Amino acid sequence: MLNKKLNNLITLCKDLRAWLALFAGLSLTFAYAPFNLWPLVFLAIAIACYCTDVKDTKQVAKYGFIFSFGWFAAGISWVHVSIAQFGGLPLPVSLLLMALLCGYLALYPTLAFVFAKKFSKAPWQRVFLLISGFAIFEFLRGKLLTGFPWLSFGYTLTDSPFSALAPLIGEMGLTLLCVMLGVCLYLLVAVRQFILAATATVTVALLFVFSHYIQSPTYSNKVISTLLVQGNIQQSLRWEPEQFWPTMSKYRDMTRRHWQDVDLVVWPEAAIPEIEDIAYSFLEGLDKAAAFNNTAVITGIPDYQFDSKTVYNSLIVLGKQQAHDTEGHYQYLHRNRYQKHQLLPIGEFVPFEDILRPIAPLFNLAMSSFNRGERVQTNLVANGLHILPAICYEIAFSELVRDNFTSDSDLLFTVSNDAWFGDSHGPHQHMQIARMRALELQRPLIRVTNNGITGVFDPISKQQTVLSQFTADTLKVDVKLLEGTTLFSQYGQKPMWWTIAGLILCVLISRTKEKMSQSLERNFL
Repeated sequence: MLNKKLNNLITLCKDLRAWLALFAGLSLTFAYAPFNLWPLVFLAIAIACYCTDVKDTKQVAKYGFIFSFGWFAAGISWVHVSIAQFGGLPLPVSLLLMALLCGYLALYPTLAFVFAKKFSKAPWQRVFLLISGFAIFEFLRGKLLTGFPWLSFGYTLTDSPFSALAPLIGEMGLTLLCVMLGVCLYLLVAVRQFILAATATVTVALLFVFSHYIQSPTYSNKVISTLLVQGNIQQSLRWEPEQFWPTMSKYRDMTRRHWQDVDLVVWPEAAIPEIEDIAYSFLEGLDKAAAFNNTAVITGIPDYQFDSKTVYNSLIVLGKQQAHDTEGHYQYLHRNRYQKHQLLPIGEFVPFEDILRPIAPLFNLAMSSFNRGERVQTNLVANGLHILPAICYEIAFSELVRDNFTSDSDLLFTVSNDAWFGDSHGPHQHMQIARMRALELQRPLIRVTNNGITGVFDPISKQQTVLSQFTADTLKVDVKLLEGTTLFSQYGQKPMWWTIAGLILCVLISRTKEKMSQSLERNFL
C-alpha cells in the first residue's frame, strides 16, 4: 500500500502538464493590479488550453481545476489576511477555509474547459465553445451563492489599449476577448491554425473600428471641486463605542478646513460608526454647516431602524441637495439615501447564523447582520449633482451598477473599507474593478475609503489621482463632468448573449450535419 501511494506521488510530480497548469494559474495574479502585466493573461490562457488539450475528459477537468485553483489561490490570497487577523481561527483551519473557497471558485472555469472539450470536434468549435463556456460559467460564478465575480479576465485589460472597448462590450466582453485570443494563440502555435488566428485578429480590429465611429460621451462644460477624506481608522477600533465620537470628530475636523473651497465632500463607508438615529444631533449640525458653506457631504453610516428591527449599510446626503438650496434638508429616513443591496457573506450577513456564529469570531463580526436594500434605487442628489452609488463589494457587479445608471448620472461614486486586507494586492484589485465600471459607463469615478485606495479616475484621459494608503489625509481634485451614454450603458450584456447564442448555434448545426453525414455513410455501406 505504501509503495502504491509513493508511486502515485512520483507520478504526480512527473506530471508536467499539472505543474505547467499550476504555474499558469499562479502567474495570472501578475496580470492584475498592482502589477498590471496584462499580456500575461493571453499567455496564461494559452498554456491552460495546452494543458487541457487531452483526450480524457477527466484529465481535462484535472488540469483545468489545477489552473483555476492556482488562479484564485494567488489572486485572492488577500482574503486570508482578514481571516488570519480578525477570524479568530487556528492557522490550519483558516488555510483550509481559503482552500475550500478557492476550490469552489475553481469549479466554474473548470466546467468551461470540460464543456468545450466534451462538445467540440474541430478546433474552431473548441474556440466557440470555450468562449461560450466562460460566458455561461462566469455568469454563474457572479450569481450563485450571492456571487463572487472577482478576478474576471477582463479586469487585466483595464490599463491596456483594449480598455477602449469597455464602453462597447463591457468587462465581460473583454473577458471573452481574452479567452478568444488566448485559445487562438495556443492553436496558432500548436497546430498552425492561421485562419482562426487571422479571424480573431480581424474581429478585434473591427471592434476597435466600430468603437471609433460610434458616438461616445464627451466632456461637458462643467467642472466640480471635490474633497475626498480618508480617516485611516484602525479596523480594531472602528466599532468600539468609546471611539465613536473621536472618529466622527476626526472626519469633521479634517473636512472643516476645506468647507468653502469645494462643491462636494465625500467620506468613506461607515465613516460615522454610530447608528443614524442615535447620531442625529451630529448629522443635523453637519447638515447645517455644509449648507452654510454652500456644499454637500456624502457619508456612509449604519442605519438601524428600531420599529422594524432592520439594519442597512447606507449612504446619506447632508447639506445642499439642489444647487439653488440655501439650507440643508436632512431628516432621519429622508429619501436622499442609498441602502446597500449586494451584501458580503460573513462580513455583512451570515448564512446559517444560528449554527455558524457560535463557532468562531469570524462568524460573529461587528455589523454582520445587515438587511438588503432594493436592487434599483434612485441616484443620490448632492449640490445639484446626480450621483450613482455603490458600496464596497457592489462595484464588482457590473449589471447591478449599470441597472442604477441613468443618462442624468454625473458621477460614479463608491465607498469602501479595505482595512480588512492590510498591505495586500486586494485594495489595488478593488480600485481596478471600480475603474473598469467608470470605463464601461464613461463617468468620472470618485472612490473614498477608510485607509486607501482613495482617488479619482477620469475614464477619457485615463488619469488617476490617489492618496497614499494608510495615511489620514484629504484629497482635493477638480473633476470634469461628462455627458452622453455608452452602448454598454444602454444595452449591457445583451449583445454578448446574442453572440454566444450564435456561436453555440453554429456548433450545433455543424455537429448535426456531421452526425447526419455519418448516419448516411453507415446506411449506404
